[in-house]
Amino acid sequence: MSIIQTRNLRRRFGDVAAVDGLDLEVQRGEIYGFLGPNGAGKSTTINMLLGFVPPTGGSGTILDADIETQSLQIRQRTGVLPEDFGVYDRLTARKHVEFAVDTKNAADDPAQLLERVGLGDAIDRKSGGFSTGMTQRLALAMALAGEPELLILDEPSSGLDPNGAREMRQIVTEEVDRGATVFFSSHSMEQVEAICDRVGIMREGRLVAEDTIDGLKSGFSSPSKLRVGVDSVPDAVLQRLRGLESVIDARTDSRFIYIELEEEAPKAPVFSTIEDQGVTIGEIGTKTASLEDLFASITTGERSAENPVEVRQ
Repeated sequence: MSIIQTRNLRRRFGDVAAVDGLDLEVQRGEIYGFLGPNGAGKSTTINMLLGFVPPTGGSGTILDADIETQSLQIRQRTGVLPEDFGVYDRLTARKHVEFAVDTKNAADDPAQLLERVGLGDAIDRKSGGFSTGMTQRLALAMALAGEPELLILDEPSSGLDPNGAREMRQIVTEEVDRGATVFFSSHSMEQVEAICDRVGIMREGRLVAEDTIDGLKSGFSSPSKLRVGVDSVPDAVLQRLRGLESVIDARTDSRFIYIELEEEAPKAPVFSTIEDQGVTIGEIGTKTASLEDLFASITTGERSAENPVEVRQ
């Protein structure tokens, strides 16, 4: 069942197409990562989904409710953690969460929600003195009020230390186990790779790639990267390595030689060339393409895949 669905969704601001023909579908129970560089249209999309910004064209539904005519119904069933969440400095954490609970006509215990996000000890502190991480935790507690069917999280790990980010991922997983769906926008590739079932990547208002993370990587061609530990680096070794047909680049920091090879190029000629210069090879390491490499390639338009992931023009 589709929880979020858009068809040819568009939004223009004057001559700028912030979102241009977005076809998006998020299924019940999945964690969907929504990625893109600044200005790609992510925030505008989220604002349209929640009824804060009207579309210029196209259509969309959340939980079978129309995003233009039934936005209040949508927000009643959705928990939202906005990117730039602002607190009321004079209100305590308890008062913030009580407000969220009342707005949802829910029966949650604010103390339990705040304890869950790690703010149990700060429940009666005024939020004006909160750190960025504490403010983010408070926003998450408010988003969890009413056991929402959908969570829309915009940069949820912003301001969190590694422990806080791990706790956030655990809460997201618990919410999915409960039956919720999560729409997750982030610049943190590590967070996305650790938690998301599928990923959509926006560029210049368009959804240009969408798949599982493994599916995206399988269609992405990138150089093989070697790190070769050596006992010395004679002057000629880099020149000879760079002369190999399969080598894109070679450099050194005296302890290691770093080599970029064409995809699936044989590595034996590289090792032979190094050893022919009288160099003793120690440890050998390889690096495969990460989601961050893939994201950079897609969003800068410098695709190198012979069989690219689905690209939408």
